[in-house]
Amino acid sequence: MSQELFTINNLWMMMATILVFIMHLGFAALEAGLTRAKNTVNILFKNTIIPALGLITYAIIGFNLMYPGDAFEGGFFGLNGLGLSLPEGWDSYAYDEGYTFLTDFIFQAMFAATAATIVSGAVAERIKLGPFLFFSLLYVGICYPIVGMWKWGGGFLDTMATPFYDFAGSTIVHSVGGWGAVMGAFLLGPRIGKYKGKITNAIPGHNIPLATFGVFLLWFGWFGFNGGSVLSASPGEVSYVFVTTALAAAAGAFGALLASYLKFKAYDITMVLNGILAGLVSITAGADLMATWEAIVIGFIGGTLVVFGVVFFDKIRIDDPVGAISVHLVCGIWGTLAVGIFGDLAGGAQILSQLIGIVTIGVFCLAFSFIVFYTMKKTSGIRVDEQEELEGLDINEHGMHAYPDFATKE
Repeated sequence: MSQELFTINNLWMMMATILVFIMHLGFAALEAGLTRAKNTVNILFKNTIIPALGLITYAIIGFNLMYPGDAFEGGFFGLNGLGLSLPEGWDSYAYDEGYTFLTDFIFQAMFAATAATIVSGAVAERIKLGPFLFFSLLYVGICYPIVGMWKWGGGFLDTMATPFYDFAGSTIVHSVGGWGAVMGAFLLGPRIGKYKGKITNAIPGHNIPLATFGVFLLWFGWFGFNGGSVLSASPGEVSYVFVTTALAAAAGAFGALLASYLKFKAYDITMVLNGILAGLVSITAGADLMATWEAIVIGFIGGTLVVFGVVFFDKIRIDDPVGAISVHLVCGIWGTLAVGIFGDLAGGAQILSQLIGIVTIGVFCLAFSFIVFYTMKKTSGIRVDEQEELEGLDINEHGMHAYPDFATKE
């Protein structure tokens, strides 16, 4: 390989890293827009601290848990020391033809923080800040790297007779976040006033333009999320992934539009926004495998599923203010299964492998989340008291309002 080609590959990987980093701004805007004004500072605070926490934690332990080396190939757990020790030839194609060691780290670190960000939206407006940050520390530092190692670090899911396949993380990133989100929302309980008897009360977000801005930022960043997962600047592969990603997102919008209109007889912008994200999550596991028409079908089904997912979780009284569980868990599972149904790897053996990956990762993440959340619930507590929730987390947890000239209890 020439030095010039290596430099181009590495440059694209750094650009993809920047795009994934921008997604954190998208998550912050989306979550803030879909929740009430009195909790805006709290939402923004969490989405600011999570990337910072994730970067440091991943540097200290996460990266070495996720990529423990050949000695742990086919295993369940391994740790290749602490901190970032530069290997010989780290800054050349002796390490990898697509990127340097540190580019590898920073790209993967951006993925790691995303898992905890997903949880943030599902537990919004009623969780204590301290316990949430402690959970995020453990989830990013330990849980996510372990399950990531099972596939991307050469673990047992990657060494099965028919390897589990997850191109950019429908399961390893999005479902991991989704499992943590559903357990957190379940143990936390619904917001005050959300459910009364059999009636589900809508609690509208305070800023739909901000939420829309956030979704388009996420769509923009997803080109780096999926395009960077090619792990080089290969012209054909990157452009292919860009197109399948874009088409799935567009189809997700139409799937959610149709399903929500048939269900509610209204053109619901929040459902369409989540439909776009649903299409993106759905295609992420197989963006490099699918024909263009398959990407459209996968995205459309994902957009449809997210609408019925929101309805389902409301029926079982799991309160998710932003629809994160439906987007990231439901569509993460769907997108992972779609690898065995559509595309280059379609077949019964692949479907079985995909199911094994979904179930093992799901069980581990649920157990991990339950242990952490339940322990905190029984000790420090995880939910603010009723008065603090009614007044808003901004003034009680942070001593300020996001909109001081228009501050109200709602």
